[in-house]
Amino acid sequence: MTHKRRYGKFLALSIVSFLIVGVQQSAEAESVSITARFKPDSAQPHQNKFENTTPPSGYCATFPEECASNQMFSLQVPIEFNSRAPIAANHSSPRSGAMLTVPSQWRDLTVYHESTHEPETVRVRIAGIGSRYVTQDVMQLVGGADNYTLAHGLLWGASWVYAPAPCVYSGVGLLTNISYKFFWKTPSQGECAKQAKFDVPWLRFEYLDFAYELETPNPLGMKTGQYVGALTYTVGPGGDFDMGDVMLPSSSTLTLNFNLDVQHTLKVDIPPGGNKVELVPEGGWQNWLQNGRKPVRLFRDQTFNISASSRFKMILQCNVVGFQGCQIRDRLTGRNANVNIRVSLPDGLTDLTGQPVKRLQLIPANLNPPQFQPAFYVDRAPGVLHFEIDPIYMDLMVRPGEAGDYVGTATVIWDSEV
Repeated sequence: MTHKRRYGKFLALSIVSFLIVGVQQSAEAESVSITARFKPDSAQPHQNKFENTTPPSGYCATFPEECASNQMFSLQVPIEFNSRAPIAANHSSPRSGAMLTVPSQWRDLTVYHESTHEPETVRVRIAGIGSRYVTQDVMQLVGGADNYTLAHGLLWGASWVYAPAPCVYSGVGLLTNISYKFFWKTPSQGECAKQAKFDVPWLRFEYLDFAYELETPNPLGMKTGQYVGALTYTVGPGGDFDMGDVMLPSSSTLTLNFNLDVQHTLKVDIPPGGNKVELVPEGGWQNWLQNGRKPVRLFRDQTFNISASSRFKMILQCNVVGFQGCQIRDRLTGRNANVNIRVSLPDGLTDLTGQPVKRLQLIPANLNPPQFQPAFYVDRAPGVLHFEIDPIYMDLMVRPGEAGDYVGTATVIWDSEV
């Protein structure tokens, strides 16, 4: 009696252990990384899109010409599907045989900047599905076939190179007497099912080969740095990747880990000597010195070349701050005068409302300095800084018989940290 109770306890513990192992197996997951990069290209300034830098595997790696024209990419992951029971000939339900359903509709996921956590949206859809199925020698299964090419077609009613609707043909079909490598494009959602015409004792898909399409955000509106995010699909009966009720997967989920690398450019080149600005009348000082004609303006337009692929702001700093400008001082008399500083930016750079920037005044100590954005990558395009004495100071500065030597320092900053 005691021996029986011990045996019963041992048997119960064995069952519990088996159930725990089963749960662990069903929780297995598979993941893959997808990377993309934006780096401005001066040879293609209007090409403002991310480049997919993910090394391809599977279909697009083998047949790159089939994917390049469609902006389609593929990856192969080691998710295996095995039949849990034989597939009966002429089965009535697609779910009782070889069936493939994938998430071919667009899905959104959010990627976040690694430092600022600012969000951006990436869209992805599964554009194709494939694998290599393995089974018993097909010539034995169908009986009487002269070759295995014919036998594969007889077994399923048609060769697997011909995709069942709504899947479509992709041109791939590599086969032996026990295997068939296939790939079907998935332009729309739905069950792509093959009905067995003969009994199939067992069937295995050796891996999951999927193609995907991406819609990435506008990189010109993103900060420099890495943006990361993930999208997880379920795998198995009733899941996103659904192979029917007979074909069970080795992994229950497939996670796509995204990393978008943004490498912006903001560069400003000032011509040699451009850091010293001399304010003069239009046409120079000759009319004043020789004819006594008083100048109405003292100004200088200083050009610069700018390359920009992201938002930036402009900050004006002065040694002596004046009224909406910088003060310069006469070293002889100690009198001050105000210099207004304005900026004009080249085509392609606008304010945040999309308006062109022409002679916009920069104001020192501005708590909200003006911001600008590119409509496309601007590469070494000319802009202008306009320096001009405030008109109300002209009578003070330019007097007959009085010399003056006005100096001062103004610092203009182009800042990508916005």
